[in-house]
Amino acid sequence: MAGSFVFEAMPRTDLGRGYSRRLRLEGKVPAVLYGAGGEPVALMLNHNKVVKALEHEATYSHILTIQYDGKEETAIIKDIQRHPSRPIIMHMDFQRVNESMKIRVHVPLHFLNQEKSVGAKKGGVFTHNLTDIEIVCLPGRLPEFIVVDMLKVDIGQGVHLSDLKLPPGVEIIELKHGADHDQVVAAIQSPRGGDGVADEEVEA
Repeated sequence: MAGSFVFEAMPRTDLGRGYSRRLRLEGKVPAVLYGAGGEPVALMLNHNKVVKALEHEATYSHILTIQYDGKEETAIIKDIQRHPSRPIIMHMDFQRVNESMKIRVHVPLHFLNQEKSVGAKKGGVFTHNLTDIEIVCLPGRLPEFIVVDMLKVDIGQGVHLSDLKLPPGVEIIELKHGADHDQVVAAIQSPRGGDGVADEEVEA
């Protein structure tokens, strides 16, 4: 998967807040690359290129290539700090990837057949609680997204985390905490609010 998503960076030696502020004024994004047994590396990236890359949903759930100082390392985006009111990326965290070590990643959910579902044909309304889920897997097993198929869902019914079809070797973090964490991902509710079990769980 690595190679399609490349982030060009430069090392930075000054780690102070004032220096980071100056970098942002110069159109740069302070960042750090860490993990997989390696030393943390302070980096800076071009803000406009970062914003453009982040327009693609797949960037958040792919193995990335980080190029800096004549080197290349594979990583995932672990955290992005954004300005609370302006379209500015304040800081980024990249976590190195080791092919033999499992990683925890948030991957997006893609909802299919909402309008074709059994419940929708009866006038039901599609609702969803989640837009992504956190999974754990080896880097080579990392999916770009998880499909939520609503085709057979009737009014008052929902799709739970345990109903999702996952690629081999992929586990949902939330389900590792027990059956009471088996959240409703999406449901078809009555257009009048409904009294179904799924409706109650969605409200909860």
